[in-house]
Amino acid sequence: MTSNLNRMNGQPSIRNLRLTVRRVIELLATYPNREELLQEFPELEDEDIQQALIFASSYLSDRYSCEW
Repeated sequence: MTSNLNRMNGQPSIRNLRLTVRRVIELLATYPNREELLQEFPELEDEDIQQALIFASSYLSDRYSCEW
């Protein structure tokens, strides 16, 4: 996971690809078959997807844990 203010509007991205964590989460919702997703986006690796999910989960946990 990388974050660079000069790239992708500073959004957390997968490695140095032009794919944001948000986009990967959207793609997971769009492609229920992970193999199809990896065929469409061969630059993605299973670990990229796992890290995007962990990041999103952590973000939501941090964001909402104080409001409960």
